Amino acid sequence: MGLGYTLAYRFKITPWVKAGRVFGNQIETLIDPFDAPPGEVLDIGCGTGDHAIEMARRGWQVTGIDTVQLALDKARSKARKAGVDVRFMHADATDLEHAVGRGYHLILDVGCYHGLSDHARVAYAENVTTVTEPHATLLMFAFGPGHRGPLPRGVSRSDVERTFEKWKLVSDVDADTTGMPGPLKKADPRWFRLVKR
Repeated sequence: MGLGYTLAYRFKITPWVKAGRVFGNQIETLIDPFDAPPGEVLDIGCGTGDHAIEMARRGWQVTGIDTVQLALDKARSKARKAGVDVRFMHADATDLEHAVGRGYHLILDVGCYHGLSDHARVAYAENVTTVTEPHATLLMFAFGPGHRGPLPRGVSRSDVERTFEKWKLVSDVDADTTGMPGPLKKADPRWFRLVKR
């Protein structure tokens, strides 16, 4: 996946960047109901930083990680222009603690986990559990399971519950597909919200 994303950013074939902007308002809706006070948030697979920057505007202390350096460079530039302080780092979602430390209250994942292999998903869940505080929240956008050519293979509710044994899945809702490209609408996009036990 890493090389594919690197090439996509280099050749500016990044439909998820535009689609990701659609999710910004949905993130706000999903966070507000549980009145999470601003704290430490880790944006996994942050790409060019739109969500991380918005979270920083709302008072969160944000770390954004990605494996594509070009995306991180764009994210840093956007954060400077927006006048917010976000720590953007080159790091892998399956090896977090050494890169980003501990103490996170919220994990935000808009499209990373659902593209990982089974082995990487287990490592991801273990790492997210290690770096978060008790009762932390994981807010994850993912496609439903299926084979869709170049799109990520997606994930089911039961996959999430099985992999995140130390977390409780508290909601699984359809994502608002308004403004999303047709193929993405057909991929059963959803939001999972989990709370660490």
